[in-house]
Amino acid sequence: MARLQVLLAAVCFGTTGTAQALGPDGIDPAALGAARVLVGGALLAAVALLIRRATSGPRWARGPVLAGAVGVAVYQVSFFAAVADTGVAVGTIVALGSAPTLAGALEWAVEGRRPERRWAAATALACSGVALLALVGAGEAGVEPLGVALAIAAGGSYATYTLSAKRLLVDGHEPEAVMAACFGLGAVALLPVLALAGGAELVTPGGLALVAFLGVIPTAVAYVLFARGLQKITASETATLTLAEPVTAALLGVAVVGERLPAGGAVGAALVLSGLLALAIRAPRPAPLPATA
Repeated sequence: MARLQVLLAAVCFGTTGTAQALGPDGIDPAALGAARVLVGGALLAAVALLIRRATSGPRWARGPVLAGAVGVAVYQVSFFAAVADTGVAVGTIVALGSAPTLAGALEWAVEGRRPERRWAAATALACSGVALLALVGAGEAGVEPLGVALAIAAGGSYATYTLSAKRLLVDGHEPEAVMAACFGLGAVALLPVLALAGGAELVTPGGLALVAFLGVIPTAVAYVLFARGLQKITASETATLTLAEPVTAALLGVAVVGERLPAGGAVGAALVLSGLLALAIRAPRPAPLPATA
């Protein structure tokens, strides 16, 4: 169930690039990311208050909360800037493709937990598919070095707040409360960005509709599912499962935006799905032999 929740969250995440492509032109990427976190953080805080337990719960560790908030804030700015600079396909794929490896490295360095061979094999398979998708997108849209660097920064930020959220969940905090804390503080950190970069396009009907969608579906709904899944599996495995996002983005690009998916892109998507299946489906343990008389 936990893996299914993370996969559903990844599908919600995958709608971000298509929504941005269908939204009004001229919206500053940093302002869009800040507005998304502001709406999503407010909704997550409201959900956390509605389901709050009567007891006070464990104390909040300051380090993971601040690291999670910084990760959320940096991810929004760098991800939307990468998408604007190097395209939806390449920006999304590089950001999400780098996140599992970075999450596994951080988990190993911070917690001393060496990644399992099964995770490494599944992640390598999925990342090879992500690389193929990136090459296909690069061939059509071109690759900007700054955009790729911003996408890798987004992947590192994603890994940071995933690991921070996992630490808070292990401490005993509710998933909704963890997401509300990280996104609430992240929204506060992004308020100056919204004030400086927000323009008239953001407050048009189309701009407000785009912000509302991004705040509800790929933020509030997605991160509740994400946190509930993360509560029961490792941060590195969670990051690998979210590689379903670029596949979703690619399929939506074909079905909604009218983009063309070449044969190489189809093969890449199949490799990603194969890696996710290898990670999500565990072989059943053999039944014990009956005792002999």
